[in-house]
Amino acid sequence: MPHRAPGAPQKERANYLSGKPIRYYRPRGSADIRRLIEEGFQAFNAARLGEACRIFTDKMLLPEHETTVGLTIAGAMTPAGLGGCVIELMERGLVDFVISTGANLYHDLHYALNFTLHRGSPFVNDVELYEEGVIRIYDVLFPATVLLETDAYIRDFLVRWGVNQPVSTAELHYALGRDLLERHPACQEYSVVAAAAAYGIPIYTSSPGDSSIGMNIAFHELLNESALMIDPNKDVNEVCAFILAGKKNGCVILGGGSPKNFYLQGQPTLWEVYGIPKGGNDYFIQITTDQVVWGGLSGATPAEAVSWGKVNPAVLPDTVVAYCDSTIAFPLFCEYAVGSEHNRRSRKDLVYRRDELVATLKREARAAKREHPTPAAPIETMPDLERHR
Repeated sequence: MPHRAPGAPQKERANYLSGKPIRYYRPRGSADIRRLIEEGFQAFNAARLGEACRIFTDKMLLPEHETTVGLTIAGAMTPAGLGGCVIELMERGLVDFVISTGANLYHDLHYALNFTLHRGSPFVNDVELYEEGVIRIYDVLFPATVLLETDAYIRDFLVRWGVNQPVSTAELHYALGRDLLERHPACQEYSVVAAAAAYGIPIYTSSPGDSSIGMNIAFHELLNESALMIDPNKDVNEVCAFILAGKKNGCVILGGGSPKNFYLQGQPTLWEVYGIPKGGNDYFIQITTDQVVWGGLSGATPAEAVSWGKVNPAVLPDTVVAYCDSTIAFPLFCEYAVGSEHNRRSRKDLVYRRDELVATLKREARAAKREHPTPAAPIETMPDLERHR
């Protein structure tokens, strides 16, 4: 990173890394927060957040429903300390698999490797940060050396792992988590990747090349002449297999973006591509700041998802969008869940069942193909559809 040339005059600089360390916050089921949500959050988006809490705790987590819960995480929430909430849900069996941006998982590794991220300000001089070798994620600040040392760990891990074939991102993240647990046993308490490996929870990245983990995999392939690569087909089929196996299916979506769609596309993949009519998700909870009027994915509502077969039209009362900042709403959501009656479930150990469930998907897809061997009629022969002119 840039630095002052030797002998250059020094001027007074702010101590950008003097802010308090950012720690992973672990919810403990605060009765006061439950009372606030139940009695104080009465209208507008406060009420929507309360509705999301109740759908999760009073419906999705009911033992008799056996809901397979997918958590999707957009952006970079781990630098803000939200990884502790995710770990708490995973440890309690309240989340069965995770789909995340690569950024969340990469920055989670900083905590696993005992590096420190600091509270700061978004209103700083970024030119000075660049010169001082300080990285900024809005108001999160940390030394650039954290990136370099995290990168080095990833590259060393890939060499130790020694895999030379295509893998799913779940397989990669599980192996990475096991490596962390072996080398830093205590990190299970403050690393999402390590905790997921310990609890048998698969983690997927919908855009694996769009993160520093992907960048280091590219380095490994190029310079070590490795055949290791991420196979997105494996990811698609594994997530579809989880959804197919679920007695009920539901999602908790933080933000939106690619992780949101990667989860929700599972239902159309089943009915549209494989010919397996699963019927759409039973529960849909989203916390987002995006609006539907822009036509973007993050603002796409559960009602719109019905038209795609992503959400079961019979369950729209069990869907909700809370227009809130996830860094505010998600810790409240988790406090409510941890303090609820159904705050623990048996974990499904899906990371160990991937091959088994994909084999079931394959059998059912082949059976559907035998039952309906001819493709669907093209649009121009469907009398009820108006062709584009």
